[in-house]
Formats: sequence, structure tokens, C-alpha cells
Amino acid sequence: MTKLYLIINLVAGRATIGYKLGEIIDEFNKAEYEVTVHITQSSDDASEQAYYACENGYDILVCAGGDGTLSQCLHGIMKSEHRIPIGYIPAGSTNDFARTLGIPKTVMEAVKWITGGKPVSCDIGSFNDKYFTYIVAFGAFTNVTYETSQQVKNILGHASYLLNGMTQLTSIQSKKMRVEYNGNVIEDDFVFGMVTNSASVAGLLSITDFLLDDGAFEVTLIKKPANIVQLQKIVHTLLNISGDIDKEYIKFFRADKITFTSLSDEPITWTLDGEFGGDSTVNVVENCNKAVSFMINEKSEDIFSE
Repeated sequence: MTKLYLIINLVAGRATIGYKLGEIIDEFNKAEYEVTVHITQSSDDASEQAYYACENGYDILVCAGGDGTLSQCLHGIMKSEHRIPIGYIPAGSTNDFARTLGIPKTVMEAVKWITGGKPVSCDIGSFNDKYFTYIVAFGAFTNVTYETSQQVKNILGHASYLLNGMTQLTSIQSKKMRVEYNGNVIEDDFVFGMVTNSASVAGLLSITDFLLDDGAFEVTLIKKPANIVQLQKIVHTLLNISGDIDKEYIKFFRADKITFTSLSDEPITWTLDGEFGGDSTVNVVENCNKAVSFMINEKSEDIFSE
């Protein structure tokens, strides 16, 4: 039988995943998987357990939780020389990466997605000494995801991010930065920046024309707006990012390695897959091409090159 290590976060999303645990195990057993279950005990626990699964002969790791739990599992897998495929059962408040892969929203359909799928190699991002699946970002609103309490996320879902973010509109501060990529250098005041490998960010912004295994990330930088009218125009552009980009205030490009350097005395604070990512004056983001395999089915093949 295929040895499966299931890491489950019982408090993710609306904290209902635990009620399905018996059904999840039963469905995997029927598909001839031998299941070992571990319930996360702390913020770093998923990372440690993912590493354990890779080093102890398991064939597949399944993560049941939100994007933060998945990111922690990824950290553990990337530390191992025996990287096993990941299956994802989304149970968080936004589930951006699951949305990108096309994974069904319901728990049992997601389980069947794994049992009926195949492993496909996917790009992973490195950020200084950490890793991420779909986004690393700085500036306006990036602290909303990790400063919003889990209880509020569970009750309000996407609306919690919007409500918390709206309170920051009057206090947006820009960062004087140097951005280096592909032999290019940009220096300017930015209020927001993100490096992504996803079709969706915070369950709201939609990004098109990308591949998960092309060795490149999509980079969006927003310059400091001159007034509130320009800020509103920028927000409108972001919410419709598949359309025309306001090139005066929004820089968009693709790159496999980007270096962000603060040109002030203050370090830059980052969010990584919706969690606090640390702060530093120099930050390097690099694409790890096809570093980890995710379980997908034919519905997701259009976001991979092969």
C-alpha cells in the first residue's frame, strides 16, 4: 500500500475539518493508502512533521488546512533531500493556492482529487532563508492576513481582510527601494509590492497568463500615489489585473530572481503566504524551478508547461 502522512490543522478556516477526519481516512483507505495522521500542535509543527514524513519512507504528504499550513509543510519538504509529493485539502479562509490548482472546495472532493490525480513538478519560491508557495509581499495591507485573528477569519472569511485593510487606508507609507532583476534596476518609492506564482491573491485579486513551472515569478510594484483619486485608480486596476495596467504607477514584470534593497534606515517587513515573513534591509526572492510535486488532475494541466 501507498504510505500517506496526513497533517491536519483543526483550527484552519471555520474549524470544521475535524468533523470530516473519519471520512477522509476511510476514503484514502478505500484507495489503498495506509494513513498516518498528525494533528498540528504549534505554528512550526507542520514543518517539522513534513520533514519527518520525507525522511521516514512515506510516499506522499497530504496537508489539510489553510495556505499557512501548506506553506509550513513546504518548508519541511524543502529541507529534505527526499522530497515527496504533496496533496492539498484546502480548509482555510482564502485557499489561494488551492484555487490556482483548481482543487475542489469541498473536503471529500479534494480527497478524491488526490486519489485520482498525479504528481506534477511545481516552482517554489525561496525568500532569504525561507520558502513560499504562491506569494511574498511588502507594504500596504500585507500585515492584514497575519494580524487578523483566527476567530475573525473563521466568522467573516474574505470580508475580514477587507474590513481590517480598510482601516489602514489613511496610514499608507511608501518605501524607498532599489529593485534589481534580469539586469535591470528600479529605484522609487513603493507602497506595495508582491512576487507571485498564483491565479489569485487573498481570494480577491486575479492574475492570468502564468505557469506554475516556467521558472519565473510575476512581480507587481505600486508606486506612491499622488492623491486619493490615484489611489482609487490603482485599486481598481489591481482588482481587474487581467485588463490594462496603469503603467505610470504600477510596474509589472517577470523574473526568476529579484533583489529588494531598502534605501532608508528601516528594514522592509514582508508577508509570506499570508503569514509574517520577517523584516530585513536586503531581501532576495528566487525561483526554485520544479522543486516540489503537487497532486493534480487533468483540469489543472493548462497552468503547467507540460
